[in-house]
Amino acid sequence: MTTMYRWSLFALLFVTCMDVSLQKKTRKGPQTLSRGWGDYIAWVKTYEEALMTMKESKKPLMVIHHMEDCPHSQALKKAFAVDKTVQKMAQKDFVMLNLMHETTDTNLAADGNYVPRIIFVDPSMTVRLDLVGKYSNRLYTYKPSDIPYLAKNMKKAKLLLHTEL
Repeated sequence: MTTMYRWSLFALLFVTCMDVSLQKKTRKGPQTLSRGWGDYIAWVKTYEEALMTMKESKKPLMVIHHMEDCPHSQALKKAFAVDKTVQKMAQKDFVMLNLMHETTDTNLAADGNYVPRIIFVDPSMTVRLDLVGKYSNRLYTYKPSDIPYLAKNMKKAKLLLHTEL
């Protein structure tokens, strides 16, 4: 009887541990506006709010279009979130918006509705179609290895702000 009791106790303990383990894997933390792109960045909720904040702050807007189930978006998000230069500029010099849905502004999809894509808008409400990535078939996309190139475009967006406006 003692052996049966031990096995029953062991089985109960095992099932309890497995249940706790499964709960930890499926439990997600609270969803923030950063969606993993950078928790120390002040993100705005909507495109309309972004435009208003951009005009008030006189900072350029950086719009990141992405999808949660897109492996390319996920890879870019990880690279973006760990790059200190990009994170610092995003925190200090830009109004930041990440979108998982398209806006009604067709200027933000000049060459298509693909993800990921990153578009800059200056405080004069001009979509900066001249700040493109490396790829001719998807002008506004970046790969994780393109983060230094994205940083250069962020610097250009800041420079254009001071030279053109």
